[in-house]
This record gives sequence, structure tokens and C-alpha cells, in this order.
Amino acid sequence: MLNGRWLLLAIPAALVAAYAGAVLLFPTFGAPFLHERLADMPLAVVAHLSGGATALFAGAFQVNAALRRRALRVHRWLGRVYVAGVAVGGAGGLVLATRSQGGLVTHWGFGLLAIVWLVTTTAGYVRIRQRDDVTHRRWMLRSYALTFAAVTLRIYLPLAMIGGIPFIEAYRVISWACWVPNLVAIEWWLRRSVRVGAPPLTV
Repeated sequence: MLNGRWLLLAIPAALVAAYAGAVLLFPTFGAPFLHERLADMPLAVVAHLSGGATALFAGAFQVNAALRRRALRVHRWLGRVYVAGVAVGGAGGLVLATRSQGGLVTHWGFGLLAIVWLVTTTAGYVRIRQRDDVTHRRWMLRSYALTFAAVTLRIYLPLAMIGGIPFIEAYRVISWACWVPNLVAIEWWLRRSVRVGAPPLTV
């Protein structure tokens, strides 16, 4: 259950989820602009950070095939927690996108991320209610690839700063780059799994 591939996903997910929790719990923790947003748009920030952190952490266990096989009841309950986290986090993210730094480019980048995140998660939830396990899993993998944008964003931003790229310029690109490649990569994997007759991605 604790194999290397899964740990590569779960550890950064847990760290970013913990970071979001710390921003909410400790007034002096985190980037100043986060606390400025928290003062201006408290409900949206709390919703996005708490919901996103919940989805990021819970979702890491949902893609663990061994856990799913051994503890189906836990998987189902974590699934409910994940969907609730996305619903809350996505709604908050959609509101925050209208005030994101960087202008229309980031408004659209983060806004579309929130919309597609909500749509893929809803599709996965509907499919499991219809008892279509295979299609449910595929939609939820797409959903978690978007959830993982919280991690990829926090990889790209420091790299951009190290590379000397001005923050706003980098932020405009990263508002798209943090999630579009994730979605392309998981879609490629899912289509490949159909061609070779393998099950959808498991870790």
C-alpha cells in the first residue's frame, strides 16, 4: 500500500494540505498576499483553502489501489469527503479567480480550473451513483489531476523565482501551467490504458 509511486504523490499532497491549514490557523504564516485576501474575502479564502486541502489529502488515499481493495468502506467515505472538499474548494476558487493577481489571464486560468474541477468531480460522483465503477474512476482521476494543481503551482512558482522571472509574469503562465499539463497527462494515460487493455492508473 505504501509503495514508492504513491508516496511521491501523497507526501507533497500532505505537505501542501498542511500548508493551507497553517495559513488558516496562524495569522503570521504564509505569503502576505494570502492574508490580504483573507481580510478582503474571508469566506472565499477559507472555503478554497479548507476545501482544497481536504480534497488534496483525502484524494491521495483514493487513488491508492491497495487501500481501495482492502477497505472499500473507507474508500467510499473518503470519496464523500473528497467530493465535499472539491465542492467547497471549487466554489471558493471560482470567487477568488475574479480577484486574482495578474489580470484577465489569471482570472480565466484559475476560473476555468475551478469550473473544470467541479465538472469532472460531479461527473465522477454521478457515475458512481449509477454504479459505473470504471467510468467513475476515470473521471475521478481527472478530478484529482486538477486537485494536484495545488502542488504543481507550488513547484513552478519557486522555480520561476529562482529563474529570475518577475512574479506577475510567472503567475500568469502558472495560472494555466499548474493544471492544463496535469489534465493532458492523465488523459494521455487513460487513453493509453484503453489501448493496451490495462486498468486505469493505479498507485
